[in-house]
Amino acid sequence: MDQFKEIKKYIANYIQLTTEDEEYFISLLRITKVKKKQCIVQPDFTCKYRSYVLKGAMRAYLVDNKAQTHTIAFAIEDWWISDLNSYMNQEPATLFVEALEDSILIQIDYNSEQLLLEKIPKFERFFRILAQRSFAFLQKRMLSNLSKTAEERYDEFIQKYPCIVKRVPQYALASYLGFSTVFLSKIRNKKTK
Repeated sequence: MDQFKEIKKYIANYIQLTTEDEEYFISLLRITKVKKKQCIVQPDFTCKYRSYVLKGAMRAYLVDNKAQTHTIAFAIEDWWISDLNSYMNQEPATLFVEALEDSILIQIDYNSEQLLLEKIPKFERFFRILAQRSFAFLQKRMLSNLSKTAEERYDEFIQKYPCIVKRVPQYALASYLGFSTVFLSKIRNKKTK
């Protein structure tokens, strides 16, 4: 079985690769198995990899100076996750990136990505598109947080990502939406009545 089939299909949505390009790209990747609750990125350590989720669920989160957890992102199959600032600038991370389920990741390290961009410039386009989509999503999320009620944000999330709601713990979803698990329980109870 081709363990890189899914990532090749994903990339083909954005750029076309020759067989030689594809083989070079695959030669730079590694497969990593991660156990539930295991972190692949931690604050103060430089993030070495950009990670594509082949199987499982991950989250990126920040712990503030009051020990409050703020979930920044989720990633399930066919999504990417990292502490992008740490990865891109090769500086210490500020986020934890943790497995919410036993997961399988396909990873590329920073130096290999730089080699890839030099050898196959069309990957510049691929990573630019990823960055643009990520930025647009974050802007939409920020505007939603500023302009919508907590209940509206919850409704919007469950409509867009019902598969994530079923897979992530309530505390992680509440922290992503910007409220407590108690408040999330109240919203859910209100919806079921």
